[in-house]
Order: sequence, then C-alpha cells, then structure tokens
Amino acid sequence: MKRILKKINKPQKIFFAILIAFAVISFWRGVWGLMDLYLFPNDYELSLWISVMLGIGILILSGYSLRKLI
Repeated sequence: MKRILKKINKPQKIFFAILIAFAVISFWRGVWGLMDLYLFPNDYELSLWISVMLGIGILILSGYSLRKLI
C-alpha cells in the first residue's frame, strides 16, 4: 500500500483527499436527513436529544470514552 501512495503525485493526493471528504460529508448529510424524517419527526428537540444519547451510548459501548476524543 505504501508503494502505491508513493507513486501518486501531490495533485492526485489532494484530489483524493477532497473526494474522500466529499463522500464522508455526503454520507453524514444523508444520515442526518433520514434521522430528521424518521426519528421523532414531530418533536425536533426530542429527536436531537435522542441522537446525542445514542451517539454517546455507541461511543461507550464501542470502548471509546469522551476523554479519548478531546
């Protein structure tokens, strides 16, 4: 893998970094849009709180603590 990365020139690396960033942002935009539609669509504040709690719960269950992220 390192050999492949060495063969890619700097403009290509920048292009791939932008492409990957766009893909990640698009994925999360889609996830948030779906959550807005299906996770308590009539109560926006409850939907936000449930999302925060789910995120924290997933971090705790996966072995990551908030201290590692800060």
